[in-house]
Amino acid sequence: MNINLENLFKAAQKTERLGVGLMSGTSLDGLDIALCRFKGKGLNTGFELLEFKTVDYNDELKHDIRQIFSRKMVDLEKLCILNDHIGNLHGRLVNDTLKGWAIDKNTVDYIASHGQTVYHAPRSLHGQLQYPNATLQIGDGDHIAMRTGILTISDFRQKHLAAGGEGAPLALYGDYILASKQGEDRVLLNIGGISNFTYLPCDGRKVMCSDIGPGNTLIDAACKKYFDKDYDKNSAIAFTGNVDHSLLNALLGHPFFEEGLPKTTGPELFNLEYVEKAQERSETNNIAPKDLVATLSSFTATIIANTVSKYGKDTRLFISGGGARNPFIIQQIEKLLPGTVILKTDELGIPTDAKEAILFALLGNEALCGNPLHIGENPATLMGKFSFPV
Repeated sequence: MNINLENLFKAAQKTERLGVGLMSGTSLDGLDIALCRFKGKGLNTGFELLEFKTVDYNDELKHDIRQIFSRKMVDLEKLCILNDHIGNLHGRLVNDTLKGWAIDKNTVDYIASHGQTVYHAPRSLHGQLQYPNATLQIGDGDHIAMRTGILTISDFRQKHLAAGGEGAPLALYGDYILASKQGEDRVLLNIGGISNFTYLPCDGRKVMCSDIGPGNTLIDAACKKYFDKDYDKNSAIAFTGNVDHSLLNALLGHPFFEEGLPKTTGPELFNLEYVEKAQERSETNNIAPKDLVATLSSFTATIIANTVSKYGKDTRLFISGGGARNPFIIQQIEKLLPGTVILKTDELGIPTDAKEAILFALLGNEALCGNPLHIGENPATLMGKFSFPV
């Protein structure tokens, strides 16, 4: 038998597996690496986070990614080169991190890599009805497998598309498996570049998972443009500004917010051009930069509250992602949702910063040994492409 297939079958038949989950989000700040142990599969999954680390990207790499990120027109050579370069880089970062943790690579059964999203194009956004939903992540899995010597599972979103989805959000699968609780309504909210939520009803009614609009992406873009900062650390800028409600209403006026759920979006729609058009409509072109950051932060909190409020006052809201560390956003959500208990996903044994990397490690475990789960309106399918190390 092919040695790769033999090792694959051995990993799939184990009673427990050691997997590495990799996540690089739209914030472009670095690579999240989670070392996880899994027992079982599906709703019988046992999970333990053993180690977690975020490796920051250097300024040169951030600059290179921004040249092709969420742009309709890009340098095709740069895109091609970065696909291989990021795969090799992620492989090296995994090697270095495992060494730092004193983990023998031979004990790791698989790496599950999300890759780096460079463009998200659901049909609702590109508007070309003769073409399907689409999305593109780079950081080739074969390069990771060859650099590390570890079976690599990657490109998860393409299977979701092929099965009829929009390629996002994939959080539903992990949220449902790891965080459902009989007798308690829960909402899991991830505030990354884009905000997405998963509604887990206590009595097994319709489960829902959807993007709901911008999370940190507009705030980060404004901070970069006006303050030369990657993000608003501890909401230091937002707290010195005032929310402009004319601009806030203009930001909320896009048809996206009236569309039914589930839906997906990205920085392809919610970017500084979107903000500038809202400023023109609201005649707020001369708004002070600190007031703009405060307004964009309130915008994120408002769209979150508007969505969560539809699922009842007794819902427990568990927050993760970079926005969970933004006190201005959290205070605004608390103000807008006075009857909602707001906690971090740490309360569920899922550290806030590690959640998305854990999710992909879990999807890798499901790809190895799981069965398709039909959850809500998401496709019942197993996701991920296998790249062998030899």
